[in-house]
Amino acid sequence: MKIAIYGQYYKIEDKKYLEELLSTLNKYNIEFVFEENYYSGLKMHVEVPFAKTFSSYKELNNSFDFMFTMGGDGTILRAVTYIRNSNIPIVGINTGRLGFLATVQKDKITNAVEFLQKQQYIVKERSLLSVTTVPKIESLTSLNFALNEVSVNRKNTASMITIETYLDNEYLTSYWADGLIIATPTGSTGYSLSCGGPIITPQAKSFVITPISPHNLNARPLVIPEDTVVKFKVSGREDKFFLSLDSRITTINSSTEVQVKKSEFNLKMVQINQQTFIKTLREKLLWGQDTRN
Repeated sequence: MKIAIYGQYYKIEDKKYLEELLSTLNKYNIEFVFEENYYSGLKMHVEVPFAKTFSSYKELNNSFDFMFTMGGDGTILRAVTYIRNSNIPIVGINTGRLGFLATVQKDKITNAVEFLQKQQYIVKERSLLSVTTVPKIESLTSLNFALNEVSVNRKNTASMITIETYLDNEYLTSYWADGLIIATPTGSTGYSLSCGGPIITPQAKSFVITPISPHNLNARPLVIPEDTVVKFKVSGREDKFFLSLDSRITTINSSTEVQVKKSEFNLKMVQINQQTFIKTLREKLLWGQDTRN
C-alpha cells in the first residue's frame, strides 16, 4: 500500500496523532509520501525518518492507494486541488472541529489503518462543480472546480448586489441579495446551510441554489438536478465582485458571465467502520438529543 499525507499546516496539538499514524504505517510497512510544505513544518517537531515528498498534483498517480488528510473539512477542500481527477480516495482524519468530511476521529487512527489493510471500507463518490467564465479568467484555467460550493458575493460595497440567474438558458430570477451560493450535496452542510439551505444527502443527484441574505423574503433556496447548467451575471453599485470556489477567491465584474455545472470527475471518499453520513449528521448536529438536560 502507498499513501499520500496532506495537511495545511502543522499544529503542535497534532503531534501525538501524527506519531501514531507514522508508527502504524511503519508497523504495516506502508509507503507514505508527504506534501512538501506540510512536511517542512512538521519535521522540526515530529521524529520522521527521511520521507519522500510531493508538491504538485502531477506527482500523484495511480501508484497511490489513498490520501490521508490531517485536519478538518477545510483541509480536505484544499487536498482536492492535489487529487483532481486522479481518482485517489481520501481518508480524512479529523483533528479539526465539526468534521462532516473528515470522519476518522483522531483517537481511531490505528483502527482506520487496520480497516484499510483488511479492505473493510466503502468508497463513496462526491460530485463537484466546475466553473467557466466569459471572458476567460486565467486563474480558473486549471483550478476551476469546487467540492462544496461556488458563491458570488459583494466586494467593495455594503449595498446589495443583483444576480441575474438562468437555468439551462431559461431565465430564473434576479436575486437582490448579499450574494448567491450554488452548493453540492457535500457543501449543503456548509455555507449554504448557514444561509438557510437544506441538507442534501451526498448520493442525491442534486445541487442547491441558496441566496445570501436576500432582500426579497420570497427568494428561497432551490434544489435543482445535478445536470442543470446555471449561468449568472452580477451587477451593483460597484463593478467588482468576489467569485469563490470553496475557499479560493477571484474577482469578476459586471461584464463577466459565469457558468456553473457538474464537473466531469467525482471525488472518492473512504467510509470506514459504518461512519455513515446519517450517523455523522446525528452526532454533529446533536439530533435526537435533549440538550435541555
